[in-house]
Amino acid sequence: MENIEYNADLIIKNCSVLTPDFNVIDDQYVVIKNNYIIDIGNADLLSKVYHSRETLNGNGKLMMPGLIDSHTHTCQQLLRGRIADEYPMIWTRIMVPFESNLKEKDVYISSQLSCLEMIKSGTTAFIDAGGRHMHQVADSVLESGLRGIITCSTMDSGRDIPDTMKSSTEKNISTNLQLFHDYHGTGNGRLDVWFSLRSIITCTPDLIQKVFETAKDCSTGVQSHMNEYPNEISYCLENFQMRPFEYLESLGVLDDHFLGAHSILLSENEIDIIKTYNSKIVHCPISNSGKGIPKTPSLLQKGISVGFGTDGAGHSGLSLLDQMKVFKSLMRAFWGVPIFDPVVMPSKSILEMVTLGGAQAMMREDELGTLEIGKKADMILINIDQPHIQPTHNLLNTLIESVNSNDITDCIVDGQIVMKNREVLTLDEEKIIFESKLAMKELSIRANI
Repeated sequence: MENIEYNADLIIKNCSVLTPDFNVIDDQYVVIKNNYIIDIGNADLLSKVYHSRETLNGNGKLMMPGLIDSHTHTCQQLLRGRIADEYPMIWTRIMVPFESNLKEKDVYISSQLSCLEMIKSGTTAFIDAGGRHMHQVADSVLESGLRGIITCSTMDSGRDIPDTMKSSTEKNISTNLQLFHDYHGTGNGRLDVWFSLRSIITCTPDLIQKVFETAKDCSTGVQSHMNEYPNEISYCLENFQMRPFEYLESLGVLDDHFLGAHSILLSENEIDIIKTYNSKIVHCPISNSGKGIPKTPSLLQKGISVGFGTDGAGHSGLSLLDQMKVFKSLMRAFWGVPIFDPVVMPSKSILEMVTLGGAQAMMREDELGTLEIGKKADMILINIDQPHIQPTHNLLNTLIESVNSNDITDCIVDGQIVMKNREVLTLDEEKIIFESKLAMKELSIRANI
C-alpha cells in the first residue's frame, strides 16, 4: 500500500466560500493545518497539491466565518421563556433573584446548554457578560471546543442588589484575577479572561478605576453594560452631571480595550467619545428592541466597530441568524422609512458586524472574522441547496432573510470539527438537555421565579 505524506490536517472539498469582500466563489478547497487556514482555492488545482488526514464534503454548502456572539449570558440559559411579557423591572424582580440563587452545578449545566445551542446555531466564539462561579463556564467552553471570553460579575453597590451578589473592591478584583490566572489563554488560546463592570450603577468609582487599572496590567479587555436603560443615564446625570460614557472618560479609563454592550441610548457627544478612544460597541437587536433603537448607521459611518450579541437565552435564544433578521427590519423601519432609504442597513454590513465586528470586539480581528490564509480556522458550513434558500438572485440577502440555525451543518473551531452533519462531537446533547430540565425546575422553586 502506497504511503501518503499528509501536508494538511483537514480539507473541506468543493464548497462555496464567502470571501472577505463578501463575494461568493464556488468549487473551492479550504485547507487547514495546525489550527490555521493555509490555502483556499480552486478545487481542481488544490486537490492535486494537498493530502489531509480528514476531509469534509462541501457540496451544496456555503462556508463562511463562524458567527461571533459579542454579548451573551451563559449563566441565564435556565431563564428561557421567563421574562417575556413581564412588566419592568425584570432585572430586580426576576433576574437578580434568579442569579443570586445559582449554585455551581446550575452554572455548569447552564453553560453546557449555552455552548450546545451556540454550536448548533453557527456561533464559534462568544463574549460572556459575567456571572457567578465562572470557572464552571470556563470548563464548559474548554470541553465544547468553542472560543470564548469570560469574566466575573463585578458589583459593589446598588440598592436592589442583594448583599450576596456584592463584594468589596478587593474581593472583586481578587476573584477576577484568580479566574484570569487559572484560565486566560487556555485551550490552545481559545479561552481568554477579561475584567468587567456589571454596570456603572452597581459599581463605585473606586471599583471602576481598579477594574480598568488591573485589566491594563494584565493586557486584557474590560466590558460593561452601557446606555441600556434610561434609569442608568439618569443615575449618571444625577450623581455625576454626566452621561455614562462621559463619566468613564472623566475617570480617564476609556481606551481601545473597552467594550460597551448594548449602547442604545447614546448622545452625539458619547458617539464622538467612543470614536476618540476606539472603544467597541455591541448591539443585541431582539433584547434592545424593547428599550430603544441604536444609532447604528451613524456609528458605522463614523468608523466605529459594532458587533452583535444575543444577550442570552433569557431574552431571545442564542441564534445570531435570528438577530440579523430582526435587526435589518428594525433599521429599515426606524431609520430608513422616515427618510425613504430602503438600503439604510445593507446585508453586507450586517454580515460584517456578526463576523469581523465580533472579531474586533474580541480584539482578535487579526486572527478571526474572515476566511483568509493565515487566520484561525473558525468557520461554519451552511446547507444552501434547499428550497427556502435556492435559487436566489443574491445569496447575501438570502442569508439574512431565510437561513436559520437548522441549516448549519458543520462547525469548525481552531481547526477542529465540533459539529459534523448536525451532530455535536464534543458534548453529549441528550444528557445536557435532560439535566437542564431538572435544573430549571429545581432552580425555579429555589429562586421563587
